[in-house]
This record gives sequence, C-alpha cells and structure tokens, in this order.
Amino acid sequence: MGGVDVNVGASTGEQTAHRHFLATVATDVPTESSFRAWWRQSRPLAVRQIVVFVRDVPTLIQALLFPALSMLMFKVVLGDAIGSATGQNSAYGTVPLVILVGAMFGSIASATRLNRERATGLLARLYVLPIHRAADLTSRVMSEVARILVTTLILLSAGHLIGFRFTQGLASAIGLVLVALAYGVAFATLTLALAVSARPGAPIVPYLGLASSLLMFFNSGFSPISAYPSWLQPIVANQPMTPAIETMRALAAGGPLAENLTKVIVWTVVILVISIYPALRGYQKAARDR
Repeated sequence: MGGVDVNVGASTGEQTAHRHFLATVATDVPTESSFRAWWRQSRPLAVRQIVVFVRDVPTLIQALLFPALSMLMFKVVLGDAIGSATGQNSAYGTVPLVILVGAMFGSIASATRLNRERATGLLARLYVLPIHRAADLTSRVMSEVARILVTTLILLSAGHLIGFRFTQGLASAIGLVLVALAYGVAFATLTLALAVSARPGAPIVPYLGLASSLLMFFNSGFSPISAYPSWLQPIVANQPMTPAIETMRALAAGGPLAENLTKVIVWTVVILVISIYPALRGYQKAARDR
C-alpha cells in the first residue's frame, strides 16, 4: 500500500526533469529571515488585510465617504468665514486637512482590528509559522498605503467640487499625494505599534481619537497660524499636521515649500524610527502572552 511513485512508467529523461523540478522548488524556498522571504510573504498578507477591510462595510464607508462629507460640511459652514479672514480660498486648507484626518482615523480603525486579532491568538499563530517576523507588520502598513491612496484620490475629486485645483503641474500633484502617504504611513505605523503593544481590549480608540482631534483642531488648515494665541503659535506651526498641510497647499497653489517639506520629512523619519522597533517587540510580546 504506500504512496504512488510518480516516476513509474516515465522515461529516464522525464524522471530526471521531475527530480530537477523538485530540487528547484526545494531550493527556491527563501530562508525565514531573508529579504526575499519578507517581500514574498508580506504581499499575500497585505492582500488579506485589504480583503478584511473591504468586507467590513461600516468601516469602509466611514473611511472613504465620511471624510468627503466632512470636507463639504467644512466648506459650507466655515468656508466663507475662513476665506474672508485669510483672503484665500479655504479649499486649499480644508482639502489637505481632511485628507490627513481621513488617514489618521482610518489608521485608528486598523489599529483596533490589530488589537482585536491579538486577543484571538492570530498573532501568536502567525509568529510560530516559518515566515519573516516583520511580514505581518509590513503587510498592514502596505494595506494602509493602499487605503490612504484611494481615500486621497476620492477626497481630491471631492475637493474639485469646492474649488480645489492643481495649478503647479503634474509633478506637484504627485508630490501632494506622496506627502499624504508619508504622513499617513508614519501615523499608521505609530498606531499599529501602540495597538500591538497594548493589552487586548485596551481603550485605544478614545486615546488615539483624542490625540487626533487635538491635532485636527490646532493646525493651519482651519485658520492661519497668526490667528492663534501667541503662546500657542509655535506649537501649531511645528506639530506634524501643519507642515504637511502647508506643503500640500504649496504644491497645489504655489508658495514657499522647502521649510515645511523639510519638517514633513523630519517628522516622518522620527515617527517611523520610534515606532518600528516597539511594533516588532509588540509582536514578540503578543506571541509569548498567548
């Protein structure tokens, strides 16, 4: 009884080809800690994250449609007042602001899902499989890139309805999208690090929501920095959202770019540096605790 020999009845040449194929498959498996393993394993895990996100209809609607509705609401309620005070079309502050807010609140939903999956033991099961230790974290960041990109394009289309225009050419338009992605990826990595390090069921949403709300209301998207109290102006000018908004405004409508773009790069690098290691350590802790 036993297994069937696939080489029975085959010619010598066919047997040799079959053995060569099996040897190639065996040697083509990358080592667990290699770059090739990290890249090959991150991609299907990223697809899994995207599928989970798309199937979660309430979260999908909240992440894609609510920011667009918020943008229209800001324009209707605050647009004329901001335009009268600044002499500029408020759309050039509102659209970048809402793009960043959409990126942040979508990341909070993803962080909540990660914390919930830790509680189910999924992270522990992934950790004992022969896959790269950073693959799952990378896949979540990759799925966030896809979400932020789609959201940004939707919001730019909605912004066109309220007067937002690209006046600096195609390269600047691409640069604006890249700034949104850089900010969104940095914030997403930070929230994922907090989510995987926190105990299951921790109140992630209230704390992250509070921090996001503070950033959302104290930046140059709502009103110019000079309109804030003098003691608050340095904080508003240098918090992560303001240079991103000002960079996106300059890329769309023109204006000074270098200083704010430098701040965006610095903030992105700093947030990633302080987030990646705690995130990887959080995966180890999640596996041990389970």
